[in-house]
Amino acid sequence: MLYLVATPIGNMEDITLRALRVLKQADFILAEDTRKTGTLLKRHGITRKLVSYHEHNEERKRPWVLEKLKEGGAIALVTSAGTPTIADPGYTLVRSCRQENIGVGALPGPCAAVNALAMTSMPHHRFSFYGFLPKKKNQRQKILQDAADREGASVYYESPYRLTKTLSQLAEVLPQRKIAVVREMTKKFEEVREGSAQELKTHFTRHPPKGEIVLVVGSVQKRRALRKGGGRRQARKP
Repeated sequence: MLYLVATPIGNMEDITLRALRVLKQADFILAEDTRKTGTLLKRHGITRKLVSYHEHNEERKRPWVLEKLKEGGAIALVTSAGTPTIADPGYTLVRSCRQENIGVGALPGPCAAVNALAMTSMPHHRFSFYGFLPKKKNQRQKILQDAADREGASVYYESPYRLTKTLSQLAEVLPQRKIAVVREMTKKFEEVREGSAQELKTHFTRHPPKGEIVLVVGSVQKRRALRKGGGRRQARKP
């Protein structure tokens, strides 16, 4: 069986008891970043073989992994941080397992996008997740434009080196929209800053950001329908 094991996004204590048990008992662990995962395992006293598995080698290694699973192996898949397959490699392995009738189990745990939403003051009962924003300006512009008329928050992962550029684009596309920059979650210098794109751009230009960043764009505010001649619609009497 393949186990998708969520791992901490910062603080190493943010891991479930079940996740630790599965990691201890797995035949081996597929890791996006073996060095980072190795540090986590060492912290929790786990000694299991790590196998590098990421977007650049998954096509080559997937047949071997599937063969091990067919032989009855118990294999854990972890990403460098958070929940596997969410803006990270692994979904193609899950798809192959489904096609081969191999069991797949997901162990719930940390997810940067959900954690960031929970920390903002904006409504987020409905949201769209876009993963990492593209490096090219035109591609990034197209994706950001999609939030203009969207009901619900929009969530993006962004590099600290491109944050001010993205905020500049948002200031053009959505100048009045409330935005949150959530940085270094669960770590010592955790920060949540909200405001307009221009306000945030000004701040982060003066204070260049570091670390992992999640960008949350607030929902479009739909106006309530008005009657001709002005005034809000009155509710009909029963």
